[in-house]
Amino acid sequence: MFAGQLACEAVNFALKRLIKEERPKRIHGKGYGMPSSHAQFAFFWAVAVGLFLVVRHRPRPRAGAGSGAAMKRKGGALGPVTAQDVEKYAHQPWSLLERVMASIVALVLASMIAWSRIYLNYHTPKQVLAGCLAGALSAVAWFGVTYVMRQTGLLAFALELPVARWFRLRDLVVEEDLCQAGWEKWEDRKLRARQAKLK
Repeated sequence: MFAGQLACEAVNFALKRLIKEERPKRIHGKGYGMPSSHAQFAFFWAVAVGLFLVVRHRPRPRAGAGSGAAMKRKGGALGPVTAQDVEKYAHQPWSLLERVMASIVALVLASMIAWSRIYLNYHTPKQVLAGCLAGALSAVAWFGVTYVMRQTGLLAFALELPVARWFRLRDLVVEEDLCQAGWEKWEDRKLRARQAKLK
């Protein structure tokens, strides 16, 4: 997504210099105004997040996820806890409805950013709408590029290159729930520390 955002910024840079449309007369900024880079950036982000959450992300549901009751022991006290207890404590990934709602929130936030550019007289409505359209189209195009890269094996090949391995790049995000993975590592570390104190 970061690489796609950089490509989106390059598109904005090129469009501004091709169109060469001035900003509104009462402005606080410099440079050309068509299309709005803030609106383009925000809509790229919102559409990319929505496409990822609704179309691409397929988190695996966790069996036995619950409210944390599995962590309690007799008398309500916490005692030695196993990795299985951590797994039982794990939350369920977002449902499709929750992912759609998060995508809508992202679009609302992007719309607020776009509106602010008009309100603050940095851009005309036409420049902002052009930015929104350019950002949304860039996100759809980047989604298509990454889909093709994943399907053809080009992404897997690129991730094996020395520079990708040096930067620790990986492609786990399609199935892995990033919040849950980090939470499990944190819980596991706390449990090990607690068990070490009991020894």
